[in-house]
Amino acid sequence: MTVVTRFAPSPTGFLHIGGARTALYNWLYAKRHGGRFLLRIEDTDRKRSSDEAVEAIYQGLKWLGLDWDGDVVFQFPRADAHAEAARRLLANGKAYRCYCSPEELTEMRDAAKKEGRSMRYNGKWRDRDPSEAPEGVNPVIRFKAPQDGVTVINDQVQGEVTIANDQLDDMVLLRADGAPTYMLAVVVDDHDMGITHVIRGDDHLTNAFRQTQLFRALEWETPHFAHIPLIHGADGAKLSKRHGALGVDAYRDMGFLPEAMRNYLLRLGWGHGDDEIISTEQAIRWFDIGDVGRAAARFDMAKLTNLNGHYLRAADNDRLIALILPLLAEMVGRPLSGEAEDRLKKGMTALKERAKTIVELAGSAAFYVKERPLSLNPKAISILDDDGRARLKDVYPVLAELAEWSAASTEKAVKDSSFSLGMIAQPLRAALTGSNASPGIFEVMEALGQDESLGRIEDAFNGKNP
Repeated sequence: MTVVTRFAPSPTGFLHIGGARTALYNWLYAKRHGGRFLLRIEDTDRKRSSDEAVEAIYQGLKWLGLDWDGDVVFQFPRADAHAEAARRLLANGKAYRCYCSPEELTEMRDAAKKEGRSMRYNGKWRDRDPSEAPEGVNPVIRFKAPQDGVTVINDQVQGEVTIANDQLDDMVLLRADGAPTYMLAVVVDDHDMGITHVIRGDDHLTNAFRQTQLFRALEWETPHFAHIPLIHGADGAKLSKRHGALGVDAYRDMGFLPEAMRNYLLRLGWGHGDDEIISTEQAIRWFDIGDVGRAAARFDMAKLTNLNGHYLRAADNDRLIALILPLLAEMVGRPLSGEAEDRLKKGMTALKERAKTIVELAGSAAFYVKERPLSLNPKAISILDDDGRARLKDVYPVLAELAEWSAASTEKAVKDSSFSLGMIAQPLRAALTGSNASPGIFEVMEALGQDESLGRIEDAFNGKNP
């Protein structure tokens, strides 16, 4: 059997964290078993579906590196196939026409509520003669669900789960206007797409019982189900925007790397011993849906940020520069010169050791691309008082006469002079970066180059900084 999984989002909003993890688990399971990962857009809710949401799903999956196989399947255009399955059930006596009006259904629910019963359809038209049908009423088609016994699901995460059949009513398959319902559409699409494993959130577990009944009634093979627990916030409450329940695009814009997000989502509910840093290649080798825990996972922004810092430090410098260039150009209000890019290349190794996001990295790198004279932050201003400027003026000739300019040569020149590092390091940092914090000051001087470094020092002791 070739494993075939699917990710089936509704295009009614962004690709959120829970959906991204579901897509990742489906993608990994298919990759692990040499199978196929398919994408289906469940766009039957025409009022809430949008092209923008579809595009957000595409871009979110592509950013995460979750490539799907074959063409995307859209659910709405497949309405005829869904309806044909309902008509087949009708012809085989496994479905029936229901002529209840909306008012009758409301009365049923109200009566059940008053009597403390479950507010389910009471089967009024289940066994009635069609000749009793009222004229001029378009019926819905309902599934003739089994009323006795139980339906059992051997879930790959939840284990064996059972429900008594008398707890499920006769669900609508086709509405009065002929439109298929979600429950029918999902079953038909999963069958026609050859889905072997349905991996999704455990909020769909109740749906799985109804869908299992439909698969059996249609005499189709039922896929294997795996219902994964939902994601909660770090405080154990249901995940919301205050916990970080944002779209995947928001995490990209906040400066997270896709490989860090994959690693973090992977570990939200699944584990491999004590391993925390897990590459995508390792994840494909190790991932098994049976290892997903049953308890709700907790989303922790601090852990994600720390993990991102690890991946950022391991990232290729040229890639990081390409990621921060647009942010830096926006900061300085102009395209960056080749000279500015060269400084970034020289300084990137030290810069990335201190940052945890791309946005943070861009902020810390900005001093490399800003034009003279630099503006100073409040702490740099306090450092460059009369005494600080005097020290810079005194050390300037020592640096200006250097024939070779490097981190080692500038550090040696300062140490061989009459200045201690404790006396001169902070004034140099403030003059060269406009800040009181930066990578090693001699590494910064090497990246800036001799002319730019001396120019910034001269600006500082002459009081030219705004």
